[in-house]
Amino acid sequence: MSARQGVWRFLESTKDGDTVERAFHAAMLALIFLNVVAVVVGSIESVEARWGTVLYGFEVISVAVFTAEYLARLWACTADPRFQGAVHGRVRFALKGMSIIDLLAILPFYLPLVGVDLRSLRSLRLLRMFRIAKVGRYYSSLDRIKDVFHAKREELVLTSAFMLLMLIVSSSVLYYIENPAQPDVFSSIPATMWWAVATLTTVGYGDIYPVTVLGKVFASVIAILGIGMFALPTGIIGAGFVESVQRTKEPSAQCPHCGGELP
Repeated sequence: MSARQGVWRFLESTKDGDTVERAFHAAMLALIFLNVVAVVVGSIESVEARWGTVLYGFEVISVAVFTAEYLARLWACTADPRFQGAVHGRVRFALKGMSIIDLLAILPFYLPLVGVDLRSLRSLRLLRMFRIAKVGRYYSSLDRIKDVFHAKREELVLTSAFMLLMLIVSSSVLYYIENPAQPDVFSSIPATMWWAVATLTTVGYGDIYPVTVLGKVFASVIAILGIGMFALPTGIIGAGFVESVQRTKEPSAQCPHCGGELP
């Protein structure tokens, strides 16, 4: 096994790795969560004023580790048949979703070094929160979430389309009911959509509400429908997780003649 293959296997192995590989992945997970905590705590002015130097030092160390990991993956990715080619293979690897997340995790630290006004880059500091998305590299069970959404994509698209239809219909109907009585509040259908979203999600902020009898009756019906409507995707995703767990636990059937896996 070449050094490139060894590095790639070490970085990509999350299930069957040895003790050292598992320890590395656990350490990276801990570093990612500590970075998220540092970003959250660093937004407190009193903490930033007292511990700003410590937080910056931790930021430098974290960026150095994440940068080394990113460059190591970029160097070793050609050991994977999917990324063959010194240039094209690395470009394909760099354009993968997780590779882009890895880059976004370190990008805010390096951008100020190019001489751009730091004040214009303050908002880019929020990109450091992308480091929480790196958990997907080291926690293989998160793949099950992706598999569930992929398996139930058609049902989820259908329910999402139904929710959008309900949003448009409910806001349109209430607009025509309430606009004569509250022209400033229900001034247009897009403005009424805020009420529809708050009602369908059963949040009900109360800043916009109907005052006519017919409007109140219609709003009551929409509120009741909203409870059942949002239960649909929840049930679909829940059923998908149950099916995924059952497939994992149940041994695959094998052909008694050739020993191959049966569909």
